[in-house]
Amino acid sequence: MHNNYVYIKIPSLSVNESFARAAVAAFCSSLNPTMNEISDIKTAVSEAVTNAVVHAYEDEIGEIEIQCRIKGQVVEIIIEDFGCGIADVEKAREPLFTTRPELERSGMGFSVMESFMDELVILSEKDVGTKVILRKKIVEKKQKTLNEEIDEENSEDNE
Repeated sequence: MHNNYVYIKIPSLSVNESFARAAVAAFCSSLNPTMNEISDIKTAVSEAVTNAVVHAYEDEIGEIEIQCRIKGQVVEIIIEDFGCGIADVEKAREPLFTTRPELERSGMGFSVMESFMDELVILSEKDVGTKVILRKKIVEKKQKTLNEEIDEENSEDNE
């Protein structure tokens, strides 16, 4: 069991969404996640960062802070902005709810985050900002020894 963390601060530019999800995915790789687990994490981070870019700062550039922590086999990702905040978090969590319909937003961001992660916590205060906390347990996998991998390859070759 090991504990580790990383802290990243980025401007709220849409171009930084792909960087944020790649950086978080790279950080999580020390837990040896499956492709599905890493895809789930990347999708949730993408949604959270996109929400901050689109909704937090209206027509200005602000900052988004991303904190990632590994505690045992659990990854905790905190994405925080210091923008306008969410007036009604429960309403914002409803599927298809959006405050920006003119931008053709689907209103599924929080639903997507919730479906791909084990836990989603949203803390927000009007005119202060929003903190999205995502948690996912990565299933511990037995590392194969070199001999086990060779034996497995040989048995496949003989079939």
